[in-house]
Formats: sequence, C-alpha cells, structure tokens
Amino acid sequence: MKVRIGIVGYRFARDFSYLFKAHPDVEKICVAELSEEKRQIAREDHPDIEIYNSYDEMLEQSDINCVAIFTQRHLHGPMVMQALRAGKHVYSAVPIGCTIEEIKEIVALVKETRLIYMMGETCCYYPAAMFCREKYREGAFGKFVYAEAQYYHCTREMYPDYMSNGENWRRKAGIPPMFYPTHSISMILSALGQHATQVSCMGYRDDYPDDIFGEDKNDFQNPFSNETAIFRMSGGGVVRINEFRRIGINKPSTYITCFYGEDGAYDCISDKHLLQTVPLANRDGVVGEMRVTDVSEELLPINYLKFKRGEIKELRGKSWDDHVSPVDMCLFFGDAAIQKEHMDRIPKSFLGITTGNHHMSHLFLVDDFVRAVVDNKLPPNNAWDAARYMIPGLVAHESALQGGKLLDIPDLGDAPEDWERLTYEKKDYYNN
Repeated sequence: MKVRIGIVGYRFARDFSYLFKAHPDVEKICVAELSEEKRQIAREDHPDIEIYNSYDEMLEQSDINCVAIFTQRHLHGPMVMQALRAGKHVYSAVPIGCTIEEIKEIVALVKETRLIYMMGETCCYYPAAMFCREKYREGAFGKFVYAEAQYYHCTREMYPDYMSNGENWRRKAGIPPMFYPTHSISMILSALGQHATQVSCMGYRDDYPDDIFGEDKNDFQNPFSNETAIFRMSGGGVVRINEFRRIGINKPSTYITCFYGEDGAYDCISDKHLLQTVPLANRDGVVGEMRVTDVSEELLPINYLKFKRGEIKELRGKSWDDHVSPVDMCLFFGDAAIQKEHMDRIPKSFLGITTGNHHMSHLFLVDDFVRAVVDNKLPPNNAWDAARYMIPGLVAHESALQGGKLLDIPDLGDAPEDWERLTYEKKDYYNN
C-alpha cells in the first residue's frame, strides 16, 4: 500500500510536508489551505502538488487515503472525526480534541472503522522522555513514586500564532492551559504505561493588560493563564504537571524535571542530567551508597556539547559570552546521542531535511504514521494513548475552576488486544 496524504493548515505543516513527500512509502501529498498567501507558499515549495481551497474540497475531490491536520488546536476534534467518517487515516498535531465527548467519539470511530489515528506528540521523542522510558522499563528505577514535567510557553511569545485566527484572535488565545497538556503529560505517561485516575489543580487568575485571560475575555470562559495539577496514577504514584502561559523566565518549553522510583531516579538540573540508582545488591534492606551517573553527554544536543567545549563558536546565533540561559539553549534545540542510536530506522531520504526545533522528533513521528498505515498496525500515540494524554488536562481545568477539588478522571481503556502494534527492528520504546 502507498500513502496519499492531504495536508491541511500549511503554517506549521510546512516543515512536515517535506518529510511526508520524502518518505519512500508516500506517493503523493496535496495541501488544503484557506489562506491564499499560504496556498502560494505551498505552490512555491511544491510546484508539482495539488492545492485545494478548503478541507471539504480536498476530502471530496482528491484521491487521498490519509489526512494530516495542522490547524488551530480547537478545530482538531471535529476535523479528525470528519476525516475518519470519510474513510481516511488521520495524523493530527496535538491535541486530539478539546472535549471529552470529542475524544470519546474519535476513539469509538477508530475502533469501529479500524482506521489509523495518530497524534503527533513531539515530546515522546525528546531525549529525556526516551531516556526515562528506557530506564524505567529496564527496571532501573524500581516501583514508580513521583515525577514532574512542564510546558512553559508565554502567551506574549505566541501572539503571531494566535493572530492567524483573525481579528478576534484574543478570544482563541485565552484557551485554558490544561486544554493543551499533552507535551508535558505524554513524557511521563509514555514511560510509565499507566494512566491518571484523579487530579487536583490550581489556577493562576491572570490580570495582564493584553485582555486574553478572564471569564468574559475569551471563548472558553477561562480566567487562568497558569495551571498546576497533581495527578494520582493508576499504579499509586503521583505526577505534578505545570502548564504555564504567563511566565517571565527563560526556560525550555518542555522538559522533565525529575522521575523518581523506589530504587532509582532521573534529575534534570540546568544543563546537567543525572541518573541515580541503588545497586541491585543493596535493594533488599542492605545499606549501600546510591550510584550517581552524569548522563548529560547522552541527552544534551550534540551541537550544544560542541559549543560548550568551544569546538563551535556560535549556537543559534549566540556566543557563550552572550549570557543566554544554558537551559534554553541546550534542552530544546538539536539532536542528542540517545536519538542517534535509533536513527537507523529513519528513511535515508530524510537526511538533510531541516526539521525545526522539536528535538528532531518530526522525523520519528512521520515515519511512525506512514509505517502504521502501510503495515496496518497500531502506532505510538494512537487514539487510546492520545486520550490518556489529553483527558486528564480537561478534568484538571475543571478542578481548577472548582478551587482545586479532587476529581476522578475517566479512562477510555487500552487499545484492543487484537490490533497488532507497530514495532521496530532496533528498539521498541513503547511496548515491553
């Protein structure tokens, strides 16, 4: 089977369009875009592809068998359902949907049609997430106790993104932070293989003068620009997630602070990554020293390490003397050694394609989706995974509106056992 994919929303999709087109199992891409300006950019980027004026037009008139959705986040749910009902496999940027009802309907449609749905969650391929996933499943941490992750993205920095919503862009910009929690939640849950069962969340009531957050200022009746949630996991441990949109600090947008088990731990401190483990001989009540290993060389971007050692003089146009936060410079940009170990499964045709600043994750995500469609296998970040990454945030926001009340989180269960999962020759991060 060959993939014929229609891409909708060309602003963020532009980067992905080159990867989809370069994949050896993709025979065709086309683009649907409401903006004539963006349609023209797509024509210049890909002179040989079909361009449609709308999503509906592309679904009705093209011969595609897959759709990749990169529109504004609050539009994803209905567009995913429309594509599934039209018989198309679906890749969507995060999130899968913005209501529990949308997500339930998508999971039900995938189960009924056996079509592939995959959410493009970049952070599952961030170095720290890959590392914690590997070490936890090796048993290095023992029983899970506690973890922290966060997504820090100040609304001021996102003005240009939101302005694409038109004259009333502030009405959409006020979306609750916990309506976009998948970057932070996925890093922890993809390692654990557990789901959240309860949540208590507190929100920061925003009064910044850009008039974006407040009950009467946005389409979501949302007063919070920052939300902090404490989740109880199905295995008994606890996870803290921060989703902040009003923060005056220079940090990477997404990272794991810590991941703790009874017998070992991972810590991120500025540009230092530490693995701490109890020797096996000391786990049965025998007193012994904790082994601490600096694993920064494995998890930091390779170019940052060269920059830090003085092997290259500038990184992202900055020199070491510019006093730019090393946290910002090293935890988001470029590829790390842990990712290089698994590049063998990436198509050679991807080499040399610029893939943005999401830690090279786009390469893995595009290949995941295409292989899942071609092989008819369940991909990572499938509908059931996506539900477990998104629904906890939706319930967390409701908890914040109720002053932090402890609320139960509905779970849509595991993917059907009769659906074979996608695996890779070298290493399978998602299954034991």
